[in-house]
Amino acid sequence: MTDPILQVSHLTIEAGSRTLLRDISLVIAPHEVFTIIGASGSGKSTLLKSLNRLVDLTSSLKVSGQVSFRGSPIYAPGVDADALRARIGILFQQPVVFPGSIAQNVIFGVKHLGQTRKQDWPEIAERALREASLWDEVKDRLQQPAILLSVGQQQRLCLARALATQPEVILMDEPTSALDPKSTEAIEDLIVRLKVKHTLVLVTHNLRQAQRLADTLAFVGGRDGAGQVLAIGNPDDVLSNRDQPELAAFLVTD
Repeated sequence: MTDPILQVSHLTIEAGSRTLLRDISLVIAPHEVFTIIGASGSGKSTLLKSLNRLVDLTSSLKVSGQVSFRGSPIYAPGVDADALRARIGILFQQPVVFPGSIAQNVIFGVKHLGQTRKQDWPEIAERALREASLWDEVKDRLQQPAILLSVGQQQRLCLARALATQPEVILMDEPTSALDPKSTEAIEDLIVRLKVKHTLVLVTHNLRQAQRLADTLAFVGGRDGAGQVLAIGNPDDVLSNRDQPELAAFLVTD
């Protein structure tokens, strides 16, 4: 049996006296699209950010339990969070485009890490843009401002920026919710292709998207005031499950 690339054990996240997530346990296999669904406010984005320690940036959050990457606990003392995020990249709901050119945006993370030679940056940028299916659209305007790209292109640019550091895992927080149908289809096609080399953890509100893309599907629902994993497994089995009242209510209202 293949060892998990990510394993979450009894993860609880609190904000002061409020529990956001309680006793979350997950096993994520390499080269799968692990998909998370659930109602707004159930803690899906917080769960996603806990997988590469982006929750560290919110000082009010307290994390207990364990998240392991390749068998090593990521919250252990001495773990370099920047190096971890290079191996576990993230794509947000809205494209986060930095001031500067298309090329500068792609190599932002690589430059920050300082582990590659400057002369290698153009090659890294081209590789990442090709992997994000954006190279042919921007190869003749790499020095133009990234903000001039369409929203769909900006999202693929953000994906290229994540891919530039050659991550093993890519976290995606509703990456198509701000996109038109054509751009959404482009991102979904990319997800299918990317899992050959990467593991993807996808948060989505779109049940049809979940059915199309998920290898494993987890439902996070609110119970006793906190988000919990209430159903997990094969997507068809989860979406036909009416034993959990929170899941049944979500499927009816979504």
